[in-house]
Amino acid sequence: MLTDWNNLITKMPDLLAPSMAKDHPNLPVVKAEGCYYYGLDGKQYLDFTSGIATANTGHRHPRVVQAIKEAADHLVHGPSGVIMYESILKLADELTHVLPGNLDCFFFANSGTEAIEGAIKLAKHVTKRPYVISFIGCFHGRSLGALSVTTSKSKYRKFLQPNGLTYQVPYADVTGCPSGMDPETYVIEKLEKDFETLFNHQVTPEEVACMIVEPVLGEGGYIVPPKGWLKKMREICDRHGILLIFDEVQTGFGRTGEWFAAQTFNVTPDIMAIAKGIASGLPLSATVASKELMKQWPLGSHGTTFGGNPIACSAALATIEVLKEEKLIQNSKEMGAYAYNKLKEIETAYPVIGSVRALGLMIGIEIIDPFSGKPDGNALMTILNKCLDKGALFYLCGNNSEVIRMIPPLTINKEQIDQGLFILEEAITEYQTEIQAELNKHYQNA
Repeated sequence: MLTDWNNLITKMPDLLAPSMAKDHPNLPVVKAEGCYYYGLDGKQYLDFTSGIATANTGHRHPRVVQAIKEAADHLVHGPSGVIMYESILKLADELTHVLPGNLDCFFFANSGTEAIEGAIKLAKHVTKRPYVISFIGCFHGRSLGALSVTTSKSKYRKFLQPNGLTYQVPYADVTGCPSGMDPETYVIEKLEKDFETLFNHQVTPEEVACMIVEPVLGEGGYIVPPKGWLKKMREICDRHGILLIFDEVQTGFGRTGEWFAAQTFNVTPDIMAIAKGIASGLPLSATVASKELMKQWPLGSHGTTFGGNPIACSAALATIEVLKEEKLIQNSKEMGAYAYNKLKEIETAYPVIGSVRALGLMIGIEIIDPFSGKPDGNALMTILNKCLDKGALFYLCGNNSEVIRMIPPLTINKEQIDQGLFILEEAITEYQTEIQAELNKHYQNA
């Protein structure tokens, strides 16, 4: 079996498209359990990626696995509308108890991108307005509709010319705040000015169907905005009859220390896109809105063959039970604060760390060139590879791939965080030692 596995790995460049098989680090694994991957090489790897913020209950949680097995004994596929089944209805009912405000009606799909597509279509259909506003740096998916509002990296849009009925304004950036000014006040005032400029020069607010935003910037660099910034956005939308969409694909299901970032920031959108952590790794997502909005989206205006799969819905029900009963959302808040405080201590000792930012267990560690202070994606890759060699898997994000993502399962404990941060600090120490001669020369000349 291992021989076959090794043979297949050598064929990977021919069998899989580079866009699927060239990500970091292409680690061949044979099993996952809890907070660990088990590699083809026989090594155990502490996982700080959660399948990119998906395995919030840990890999292969026994109750989720059992729910999947039991569901498969009854129904494997269920095109909703052609037939109807218990798990999809029960899941919709359960979600109404954990979502904010009046978000109580669902269109289930398979991926975050599909949920975004649904959200934008719903907003346009309801408002009868053509334009969408998104924020520079946000990632919303790579299908053409979602890509039209994705601006985390220009390479995602290269040669594709996505739908041009969109406008972008800057995401909250407190680093530009003048000395002596409150950063929250600064980003709120800037948001008002950005929209004033946009509405005066490019598009009237009466033409805008919706604004779509990640409440915490994800793939674009794990940037946490001040609460007042999102509140001001809500206010601007209400002022002009514009629907507000939260992309909670990555921030949902306890990642930020609450069920959803909307509750963390105390701002309720009109429409929400949820996915990733919803079903502990099975493909499932939802476009969520109030019944009043959804009733204006009639039969035929949207559809799906596989969305709301009965096995995935059963896994999602088990996921919600585990998150509640094992108090994993509280654990996300506590372990996130614990990891953040330890990282802030580490940050002071290493000039290659530009900043650390976190909300719950959504943690970003910015790696910079200590000489110029600019983002350094090459240094980050060196550090990540050293971590992998030592048995810990981290991931990357940011416009220049300069931010280490630390997004472990919400089941993580202090000992595992300590182990992962020990490995990370070792890797950073080794990297900094390698460039120490240059550092010394730089400081002598400064």
